[in-house]
Parts: sequence; C-alpha cells; structure tokens
Amino acid sequence: MTEFFFQYGLFLAKTVTGVAAVLLVLAAVLLLLRQRREHGGDHLEVTDLSQRFRDLADTLRHSLLTNDEQKRESKTRAAEDKARAKARKKGQHPPRPRIFVLDFHGDLHASAVESLRQEISAVLQVAREGDEVVLRLESAGGVIHGYGLAASQLQRLRDRKIQLTAAVDRVAASGGYLMACVADRILAAPFAIVGSVGVVAQLPNFNRLLKKNEIDFELHTAGEHKRTLTLFGENTEEGRAKFREELEDAHALFKSFVAENRSQVPIAQVATGEHWFGTRALTLKLVDALKTSDDYLLERSRDSDLFELHYKRHRRWMERLAASFAQGRTALPF
Repeated sequence: MTEFFFQYGLFLAKTVTGVAAVLLVLAAVLLLLRQRREHGGDHLEVTDLSQRFRDLADTLRHSLLTNDEQKRESKTRAAEDKARAKARKKGQHPPRPRIFVLDFHGDLHASAVESLRQEISAVLQVAREGDEVVLRLESAGGVIHGYGLAASQLQRLRDRKIQLTAAVDRVAASGGYLMACVADRILAAPFAIVGSVGVVAQLPNFNRLLKKNEIDFELHTAGEHKRTLTLFGENTEEGRAKFREELEDAHALFKSFVAENRSQVPIAQVATGEHWFGTRALTLKLVDALKTSDDYLLERSRDSDLFELHYKRHRRWMERLAASFAQGRTALPF
C-alpha cells in the first residue's frame, strides 16, 4: 500500500511539473507576443504616390490602345526611363524635388498628433533643399492643448525652412484652422468649411436635482480659482465670471496666433467664431487658393516625386472603439 501511494505521489509530482513547464512556456510566448504588439507594431509606411498616379493613367491608357500601340508605348517609356537614369547618374540632371504627403484626421482630443509627430521627425531627418510637405488636413477642432501641440509639430517644419502646404478638402475649423494657419500656403476646396476662430465650453449642472432628492455634494479646493464651475455644486456668479475670463483669454491667444501666422487676415472680422465655405474664405484671406488636394498633387507630380507617409500605431481595442465613436461626430468646437 505504501508503495502505491509513493508511486501515485511521484506520478502527481511529474504531472504538476509538466503542467507548470507548459504554463511557463505559454506565459513566455504570450509575453513576447504582447511586447511585439506594443513595441514592434508601430511602424512607418511609405507609398510612392507618383507611381500610383502613373499606374492609374497607364491602366486607362492601355485600355484605349491597340496591342501594337501598347508595345510601342512600352518601348518608348523604357527608353525614356533608361535615358533619365543614365543622365542622373552622370549628374546631368539634379534629383527631382520630393513632396512628403501627410494626413491628419482630427478628433476631439487631436489623437492623430501621436502619428504626426513621428512622421514629421522622419521627414526632418531626410529633407533636403527644395523638398515640401503637404498636409491633407481634416478637423472640426477639439481640445486646446491637443491642437496646440499639433500646431507646434507643424511649426518644426517651418523652423527648418521646409515648405509646408495645408490642403483642406472638407473641413479645417477651430483647432483645425489653428493647425492650417501654420502652413506657408493653405489650399481649400470650394465648399470646404474653414475658420471658426472662437472658443466654446459648456457643461450641465445637477445641483438642483441633488437638492430635490436631498443629496449632499461637497467640493473642497485649495486655491481661490482651482474650480470655477462644477457639475454638481452650486455655481456662483463669481465662478461664472472667472470661467468667462478664462474663455476670453484662450480666445485672445487664438486670435494672436492666427494674426502672427497670417498677417493678411482681417482678424477682427474673422475672429467671431463663424465659419465660411472655401470661396468666402478666399475673399477673407483665410486661404490662399481654391484647389483640391488631388489637383495639387497631380499637378506637382509632373516635376516632383511624391511620397505618402503613414505612421501606424498599434492601438488596443478600447482605443479603436473610442476612435470609431469619435469619427461619427459632425463638429466639435475648439
């Protein structure tokens, strides 16, 4: 009997040891996968937009040509490419200017700034004289500190004397326009929404509801203006006055920033919080030309090489869910 229990105990020990070893291996594998997702999942994607434009044209052109015409064109194209490469190798033709195309799709918190800062850091390390950055900008605005940081990232390009063009196809309002006005030039589609140089804040107050239900609420602060308005406390006229003062101060900073970057804008006329369509924005000098980003890039592809940059960040499922809700909003003020 003793022998039986001894053997049984030995068997259990081996089993537990084996299971523990398997669990340790699985834990190590899961840890490696997690580290890879969190650290190795972030990367910069580069797309040759010039080649994409050529491929689009070639696809259509070839469908319109006969087989013989296609062969002749292919031979001509190959000969031209070979001659260009040979001339460039001999230094007869300087390298073509490069245009780096970035996208910024803004939400309330300007979360796209996390990718923008990486893309700009990459450009700053390789840009040479004559290169340009085109920012395809779409944002209805959001929190001040988020869009302030995004504008500061664009300022890094201006500080290095790299030409910056902002292209607005649909909307660059409030915080979006704060970013756009950093650019050397702003392009807008005729019906793009531009402007909204203003500041807004709102919050509900449940104090009367709490009192009605005999619910006490206490708020303790150190500092006279640590909290001006609250959701649950009883707001005072003094608190409201201080809150409005803070809004006015933020508005003054916004106006000052626009005036500093676009001195041609009649700031008193446009800093009313209104927005305008592209055609009206051109009259007010909020933008410099009416043109879609597609037209501008196609035009520049004739004399420049175009590269689209996207810094892909690994986001957890909660971040992706929050982003999907943010994309559904129509407009959020600065």
